[in-house]
Amino acid sequence: MNPIGRIALDEWRLLWRDRVAVMGLVLITLLSVTAALTAWHHREAADADRAHHQSRANQEFDAQPDRHPHRMVHYGHFVFRALNPLAAFDPGIDAYTGQALFLEGHRQNSANFGDVRQSSLLVRFGHLTPAFVLQVLAPLLLVFLGHGVVARERESGTLRTLLAQGVRPRHIVLGKLLALCGLASLVMVPTTLALGGLVIGANAPVWPVLALWAGHAAWLLLWAMAVTAVSAWFARRRDALLCLLAIWTVAVIVLPRIASESAASAHALPTRFETDIAVAWDLAALGDSHNPDDPYFNAFRQRVLAQYRVARVEDLPVNYKGLMGIEGERMTSALFDRYAKVSFDQQARQSRWMDTFGLVSPALAIRRLSMGAAGTDLEGYRRFLEQGERHRYRLVQALNTLQAERLTYADDRNPAKENRLAPTAWQGEAEFHHEPAPPGDTLRRAIPAAAALALWLAVAAALSLAGSRHLAGSHR
Repeated sequence: MNPIGRIALDEWRLLWRDRVAVMGLVLITLLSVTAALTAWHHREAADADRAHHQSRANQEFDAQPDRHPHRMVHYGHFVFRALNPLAAFDPGIDAYTGQALFLEGHRQNSANFGDVRQSSLLVRFGHLTPAFVLQVLAPLLLVFLGHGVVARERESGTLRTLLAQGVRPRHIVLGKLLALCGLASLVMVPTTLALGGLVIGANAPVWPVLALWAGHAAWLLLWAMAVTAVSAWFARRRDALLCLLAIWTVAVIVLPRIASESAASAHALPTRFETDIAVAWDLAALGDSHNPDDPYFNAFRQRVLAQYRVARVEDLPVNYKGLMGIEGERMTSALFDRYAKVSFDQQARQSRWMDTFGLVSPALAIRRLSMGAAGTDLEGYRRFLEQGERHRYRLVQALNTLQAERLTYADDRNPAKENRLAPTAWQGEAEFHHEPAPPGDTLRRAIPAAAALALWLAVAAALSLAGSRHLAGSHR
C-alpha cells in the first residue's frame, strides 16, 4: 500500500477507536435519516392537503347556481401550488412564500398561507431537512473530528518520525484528507439513499437530483480540505479547532445574514402600502370600465360602433357590457403585470447581490445551488405566480366573453330581468395545473453557484498545498 493509503487507513483506525468520533457519526446519521423521513412526510402531507383544497375549490366553482358571468368574475377562485418532489430535500423559500392564490377580476393578488405565518415562530429558524444537516451540521462534525488530523502528529512528536522515515509532507496531508473524505462519504450515505428514493418514489427529475448530490458532495469535500489545511498550519490542536470554529461561524452563520441584510438595503423593495397607493393612482388614470361616461371608454365605445358599423350600442350583435369588461381586464392586467415585473426584477437584483457574496462565503453558494436545483428558489416561486396570473386572465376573459356573446345588452340594462347562465357554461374553466420549470432551466440557474463553489474548491486545494509546504518547512 502506498504511503497515502497507509496514513488514511491509520487515521480511520484511530477514528474507529475514538468513542466521540463514532458517537458523532452515529448522531449525524440519525439526524440525516430523521430529517429525510420528516421532510418527506411533511411534503406528502402538504401536497395532499393542497390537492384536496384545489379539488374542493374546483368543485365549488363549477357547482355555483345560475349566475351572471360578471358575478362569477367577482366570485373568484383559489389555485394552489403543487410542491416540487425535491422540496422534501430542500424546501428553500417555500416556508416564507404563500402557496395559494385568490383569482378575481380587476385585481392581481399576492400568494397567501405561507407556513411561517401559520405555524410557530420556531419555523423561522428552519425545518430539520437533509439540506440543513449537510450544509450546517455536517461541516461542524468534520471540524470537531478532523481539526487535529495533522496538528496531532506535530503535537505528539510523531511527525518527525514520519518525515525521518521518508514520508513526504504532501503524502501526510493527502492521507489525512483521504481519511476525512471517507468520513464525509459516510455522512453522505443517508442523503444518497434519500435522493435515490425521491427519484424512484416521487419521480423526481434525475439531473437536478444529481446536481444536488454533486453540490453537497463538493461542499463536504471543501470542508475536508479546509480542515486538513488548517490542521497542517497549526502546531496545536486547540488552536486549529478555534480557528476552524471561527471560520464555520463566519462562513455559515454571519456572512449569509450580512449578505441578506445588505441585499435588502442595496436594492430595497417598496412596501405593500406604497405599491397599493401607486397602483390605485395608475388605475384611476387608466379609466373605469364600470363607468359608461369614462373618457377612455367613451372613445372605446366609438371605436366599437365604427368597427361593427352601427350607431348605437343597442344595435351591436354582441353585449357591449361584456366588451367593456374584456377591455377593462386587458388594461388592468397589463398594469398589474408591469408592477409585478418591476418587483420581481428588483428581487432578482437582490438574488444576484447574494450570488456575489457566494465569492465571500461558500455557504451562500451551496444554498443557492441547492434551492435552484430543488426548484424552491425565487424563480420557482415567480413561475407559480406568473402561471397563476395567466390562468386568472384566461378565466376572467372567458367569463367576460360569455357575457358578451351569450347575454344581451338590453337584458343587462333591465333590472327586472334575471340575466343568468347555467353553471355548465363555465365548468372546466377553473382547472389549474402548475408546471414546474424544465430540468434544463433548473440546472442553468444553478451554474453561478456551482462556479463559485468550484472556485472555493480551488482555493482550498491551494491552501492544502501551502499547508504541506509549511509542514515541510517547519521541520527542516
